[in-house]
Amino acid sequence: MGGLMKNDRLTAAAKPGGVGLLLVFLTLLPLWGSNYLLNIFLLIFQYMALGQMWNLLGGYAGLVSLGQQIFVGLGGYSLAVVTRVFEMSIAVGFVVAGVVSVFAALVMSFPIFKMKGVYFTIGTWIVAEGVILLFKNWSLVNYSIGYNIIVAYSWTISNLYYLSLIVAVVTFVVVYLLLRSKLGLALMAMRDNESAAEVRGVRLYWTKLRCFLISAFMTGIIGATIYLNLANVMPDPTFSINWTISMVFIVIIGGIGTLEGPIIGAVVFVVLRQILYSYPGISMAILGVIAIIIILTAPKGIMGIINEKSGFELFSSRRRISNSLRSGNSQQ
Repeated sequence: MGGLMKNDRLTAAAKPGGVGLLLVFLTLLPLWGSNYLLNIFLLIFQYMALGQMWNLLGGYAGLVSLGQQIFVGLGGYSLAVVTRVFEMSIAVGFVVAGVVSVFAALVMSFPIFKMKGVYFTIGTWIVAEGVILLFKNWSLVNYSIGYNIIVAYSWTISNLYYLSLIVAVVTFVVVYLLLRSKLGLALMAMRDNESAAEVRGVRLYWTKLRCFLISAFMTGIIGATIYLNLANVMPDPTFSINWTISMVFIVIIGGIGTLEGPIIGAVVFVVLRQILYSYPGISMAILGVIAIIIILTAPKGIMGIINEKSGFELFSSRRRISNSLRSGNSQQ
């Protein structure tokens, strides 16, 4: 027993070191990596961040949304309008991206939070389709033509890489800390059983709303990062449901309801996309087939399989029990 506890302590001590080495490697990568390699990694960072935000909603709060592309698009358009129309800095564009996304989420919450289950899912998708029509007929955003994000042309691939890395790390830390807070416990209780959570004192509406607003804010920031890289916004591609489909695929493949899942899923998704780049007409269909196979054979995703087989968990969303509480329980 003592040997097992010692091994557990060594494993726990090794985790921060491994994460630290990985961060050092990623920080130094632009010093020797090719532009192609940097582009692959920045895509992984961006999709990982998107996956974390969808996982926060669908995996931990039980809010299965098909409208997260709204906030990706609002982030991109906010950056474009602020820098192109109002000629303000990129930093202001990022702040506006988050604030506008929160405002949109707040407005959306009034009708869609009255829906539950599949009706909530369909409701978010319908709102997203309505946003596309709005932007196609809005003069401020240049109708269907959209804008080129001219300031993006001055950014090097290394700058975009570091920005994407920072956004990915911040997104992960936000989710990690949130899940270990009282709000995180309330989210998971609500996901497992809304009625029981409400009896225990969880305020369902406000818990959902806070989670939804946090996800919207971060997704808007991520959207601005993505479109600083793409350098062009237009209604149809910017608000395409493909953004949310990609998030769902990443979370399902990696492992829904786990912190590591979106990281693993993003790596798999980006690598598969590069392999299927030569088959643009059927690439999404192939990804869909892969997702179905994973759902049928490993519904908990890759991280779920690893956890079941070995009990390994790199990042735990559970708060540690204090030593005094443990000793007290052992004496009872």
